[in-house]
Amino acid sequence: MPALFLLSGAVAATGFALGGDPVMAAVILVLFTLFAVVHSPLIFPGPVPAAEALRRAAADGRPVVYWRPGCTYCLRLRLRLGRDASRLHWVNIWRDPAGAAAVRAATGGNETVPTVVVADRPHINPDPAWVRRQLPPRT
Repeated sequence: MPALFLLSGAVAATGFALGGDPVMAAVILVLFTLFAVVHSPLIFPGPVPAAEALRRAAADGRPVVYWRPGCTYCLRLRLRLGRDASRLHWVNIWRDPAGAAAVRAATGGNETVPTVVVADRPHINPDPAWVRRQLPPRT
């Protein structure tokens, strides 16, 4: 999806540039680049399958975050957590059917993300400060 945004933006910007409107070309290119960043899984820590995330959470007590690319609330959570984001277990529900099913079970059939599971209890779109408080102390 991010590559498609970049390619589409480049094509549209080229059209405007060739048409004699370099300002609009720059605006379009910046806009499509922002869309690509928002939809990019690269800004999130490496996703793991739901089963692995739950196994790791049981072992280390860290929360599991179910998310999907393009979700502005997921992006907000990720950015507000900063470096602490790497201390959570992230499950991309678009790549993991079991993760999507877990979210649907927790939300009454919807795929509302971010859904954060702490101590086997799901929390839908929690405040990032609350999520940070759920992290075990650094050792």
